[in-house]
Amino acid sequence: MTTAKDLFIIAMDPRPERSVGQGDLSLALAGAELIDLIGAGAITVDEDRIVPGGPSAPQDRLLGEAAAQLTREQPHERIEDWLWRRGKDLSAAYQAALEEDGELTRERSGRLSFGSKRVAPADTPARSGAAERWERREPVLAALASAVGVEGGPSDEETGLDDDAVTAVVSAVHDAVMELEAVRQRRTIENSAFANLWRGP
Repeated sequence: MTTAKDLFIIAMDPRPERSVGQGDLSLALAGAELIDLIGAGAITVDEDRIVPGGPSAPQDRLLGEAAAQLTREQPHERIEDWLWRRGKDLSAAYQAALEEDGELTRERSGRLSFGSKRVAPADTPARSGAAERWERREPVLAALASAVGVEGGPSDEETGLDDDAVTAVVSAVHDAVMELEAVRQRRTIENSAFANLWRGP
């Protein structure tokens, strides 16, 4: 399993205090892909830019798609720009892939047979592997989970990351998630002001 798939499974675990937004998760999944490509030697990071290495063919289909979408011409793409470009609807792509592989199941949320269904991780070795990685607070997975608001991750000062390239990616994910939240808040304020305008004094 890739870091992105492990992150998706961890984020699926229901937590009443906060659900993970699809936009936030998509940005973090794109970051997780970069980190796995760094680990595979497919890319390096030069300050805030992604520098592809030689041709690579990851066995994982979605990671292979990510590698194929890298910008190979100079100037190389900034990490933040990659997160927004690759991250568009990425959580939906991972959900579909994991369902297809039998890693996610649809469960009925109500007692009635016609109740709506929710998606949950299946009881598979992949889920056990993700849970084990999470329980030992593997630094990369914990840092990405923290970025999207999954409780139990490290603080920004305690990520335990010892690779500058990985640290740059995690930092960019945090910044992008914060930017997305700022956009949400601005839209909420604008919508509220618009509603008040129509309501009148």
